[in-house]
Amino acid sequence: MKITDLTSESVQQPVAPSPKVSIATPKLPESELPFYRKLGRTDLTVSCLGLGGGGHISSEDTLYAFDQGVNYFFYSSDLHHYLYSSMGNALRKLCGRGSSQREKVVLATVTYVLKSPESVLASLLDQMVDLKMDYIDVFFWGWIGSKDGTAIQDCLSVSNDLRGPNGVYQRAIERMFGTSELLKKMGIVRYIGASFHDLDLAAQWLDSPLLDVVMVRHNIAHRTAQQQVFAKLDAQNPQRPGIVTFKSAGMGGPLWHAPRGLPANCWQPSVPDLYRYSLSQNSVDIALAGWRNRQEVDAAINGVRKGKLTPAELDYLNLYGDLHRNRFDNIQDIPRDRLLYHPEIAMSAS
Repeated sequence: MKITDLTSESVQQPVAPSPKVSIATPKLPESELPFYRKLGRTDLTVSCLGLGGGGHISSEDTLYAFDQGVNYFFYSSDLHHYLYSSMGNALRKLCGRGSSQREKVVLATVTYVLKSPESVLASLLDQMVDLKMDYIDVFFWGWIGSKDGTAIQDCLSVSNDLRGPNGVYQRAIERMFGTSELLKKMGIVRYIGASFHDLDLAAQWLDSPLLDVVMVRHNIAHRTAQQQVFAKLDAQNPQRPGIVTFKSAGMGGPLWHAPRGLPANCWQPSVPDLYRYSLSQNSVDIALAGWRNRQEVDAAINGVRKGKLTPAELDYLNLYGDLHRNRFDNIQDIPRDRLLYHPEIAMSAS
């Protein structure tokens, strides 16, 4: 399926929606897990795998990921700038002023250290100067924790001034950074996102017209988002927010390593399988990855081509994640019919 074959439904926004763009990317094999999808109620068509700079990937391999069809890129210019900086030249080439590729890219940026409406202009200016770009597709307020309820409410109160063309912040940026045709057409920010570390807060903001994209931690060992966020959404509702997950492969420990107590010969998921786990959940649009090199890019894309995980595979990975969290007092408590074994071992035994 070509990304240009997809059509976006019109969505009512509190401000005029940004103009739609036509994105052309390589044709990928059909799969029951579509590689491209609409990002919630936005008019953005995104790859289901997104690339962030947490793995210190090079610009060369960032461009390689784009050539393979990845079009969603996540960039931090404050808290993790050293790690993300290695992909900066690629993003300047793809998103910088005058780039012929800009409207084929969905660029998300984040501020982690500034959490007030008054500070957003400074963050936007830093990002504009850093990447020399015209506009941002999704601007995230980052790392929203349990003590940030009032802060996120204040920050999101300026959403209608921040996103879309002819906004207050756009005019301020134009005075400092200069204007361009794309900036006039798109606005400085097209959509607003928030990265939540507190899932109760995330759930409170799911239905807000001030928030277009929600990002939450999710993996086989940390599944709370499935009940507190994903279950509260209707995947077919064109008004729902876009959903991005992060830390699919682990947080505090690599989940692709076998947990203590896993019986011999059981299936040990690969990192791409862990992306598939998040992408198999209700309403998840993007699994954000911190790839280190192009080999990991290829492996992740090939994993998605396998399609969604089966109910039996999902159930097994839930158990596998529970083993990582030491949720079993006795390994003998695990029902043997829930275990899955390596395919080649199962075939040789049959």
